[in-house]
Amino acid sequence: MKKFIYYLTMLRSRRMIKAEYGKEFYKKFKALSKQWFYKLLKQTPDIGKSIFSFNYAYAPSYVAWYKAMIELGLNQSQADDLMWKMNEKMLLSVPKPLLHMVGRSYLKGFRKNAKRHIERQERGELHPFDWEIEYEDINDNTFKITITRCGFITYADKFGARGILPGICAVDYMIGYYMKTGFHRTKTLGYGDDCCNCLYALRGSCSLKPEKGQK
Repeated sequence: MKKFIYYLTMLRSRRMIKAEYGKEFYKKFKALSKQWFYKLLKQTPDIGKSIFSFNYAYAPSYVAWYKAMIELGLNQSQADDLMWKMNEKMLLSVPKPLLHMVGRSYLKGFRKNAKRHIERQERGELHPFDWEIEYEDINDNTFKITITRCGFITYADKFGARGILPGICAVDYMIGYYMKTGFHRTKTLGYGDDCCNCLYALRGSCSLKPEKGQK
């Protein structure tokens, strides 16, 4: 899955990156990020069967792309913007009508397995790179996940790439927007808060990017 995410995103983003930064930049970015990706892949621990396994599969790609961007002279704002656009290209590999169905199905599965995740957490069975959470069932359509430890932060800290945050945190809004599911958050670990207080709705709406007062 990690290699699939890396290569599909690079393929989907190629034209966009060339248009914004030129062919020579893309050539260097492709070579540098590939070097970083395979170096990171060898050192990326397996967190096992976690409800966050799919999220975690993005970690080596995020860090590889970020390190390559910085080495090529992009500033933090430019790196955040490019990472956002690459995520969007990857997400929209799936046709929008199918995204709507996938979004609801994913959240149903996430909701169903959240309690099991907490049980493993309480038994001390989670990998140190896994996410720690609290779960609150609100109604048939809505539930809340409070994240107290983020695997992306743990991974980024290990490999000296904390700069991927909080830029990638906003991708949660992008996913909610295109999948037509509800999402809202006012606290984010990537911004230095004590948690990510994520409110999800199986059917709802979401702004493409965080609105004022959200993170």
